[in-house]
Amino acid sequence: MSVASLRNTTGIMLAGSDALVGSLPGLLDPLCETDRRRVLAIGREEVLPAGKHVWRQGDLQNGIYLIEEGRIRSYYAAPSGREVTLAYWFAGNFVGGPDLFGTGAHVWSSVAVERSRVTFLPGPALRALAHQSASIAVALLDALAFKARCYSAMAQMLGTRSVTERLHRLLVFLSNIYGSQQGREIVIGIPFTHGDLANLIGSTRQWVTVQLSRMQARGVIRYHRGLIVILNMRALDLEVV
Repeated sequence: MSVASLRNTTGIMLAGSDALVGSLPGLLDPLCETDRRRVLAIGREEVLPAGKHVWRQGDLQNGIYLIEEGRIRSYYAAPSGREVTLAYWFAGNFVGGPDLFGTGAHVWSSVAVERSRVTFLPGPALRALAHQSASIAVALLDALAFKARCYSAMAQMLGTRSVTERLHRLLVFLSNIYGSQQGREIVIGIPFTHGDLANLIGSTRQWVTVQLSRMQARGVIRYHRGLIVILNMRALDLEVV
């Protein structure tokens, strides 16, 4: 599945409803051509190799980064060093909130999972544009409100669902949003390691490895080199309330 085909999807995260993370216009999509050019005019394009941090937790905020292509992972690192993935974001989305205009410290980190092209929008210039254009201000508010809903839904899932339910719910979400039907099977077109899945559901890599092996033995999934194939969606759906 190409980045282009993911253009109208929001990203990958833990959420109780596909409706929440279905399709959302990119940050610039609601804008007229004039406002779109005004936003891009204040930007500076950067290319990030895989593994390069956009910023680290605790760094001072100075603006936001609009993703042009690639994949960016946002995550929180606990004092123990354990990481919880908040989301993977694709083209059209931005990373850098909640302080859009560049004040305070970043409360989580963001890193390029693959080679990514981003446009940095400096906070002070973005604030000035928001004062000048109601359309730009509303687009920023809508995008920020959407992310707040996503992170709120993730917190609810972590606080109210068992880790097994969270894993099953994540697999259902990935199947519905990023899966392609191939005969009776659903192939999730984005590879994930056991560690990736563990970080998304707030678990450990060892636990995920055991659970995937059990599901594979029961004929629910097939997992090979990061690619997940759903063999029995009904079995997953029955375990997601």
